Amino acid sequence: MRFGHLEIFTADPARAARFYREVLGFEVVADQGDGLLWLACGQVEFLLRPGSPPEAPERYEDAAAGIVLYTEDLDAAADRLRERGLAFEGTIDSDRCLTFRDPDGNWFQLVNPEGF
Repeated sequence: MRFGHLEIFTADPARAARFYREVLGFEVVADQGDGLLWLACGQVEFLLRPGSPPEAPERYEDAAAGIVLYTEDLDAAADRLRERGLAFEGTIDSDRCLTFRDPDGNWFQLVNPEGF
């Protein structure tokens, strides 16, 4: 086996696409139509898929899963995301592991893996 891609279910594909492209800076790989949009972050591909995601928990540690994004410069990346309208919602494990959610409530963590 090998890793294929991640699928993220969204109640509003257009809103989710704007967030992933304009805020997170993911690259559009392909648009299949009907709300199916392929995105890439580095070598990992995501498929935004129309769906009915469940209500998200209020805390990162209560989520069923979290998507962790790496950066070499946490402060610069965090500042850039804030400038694009992202509101971090707290930290996990240390103050150098910033958490946030996408418009559908999926939890993310931004961290410099070398920064501990």
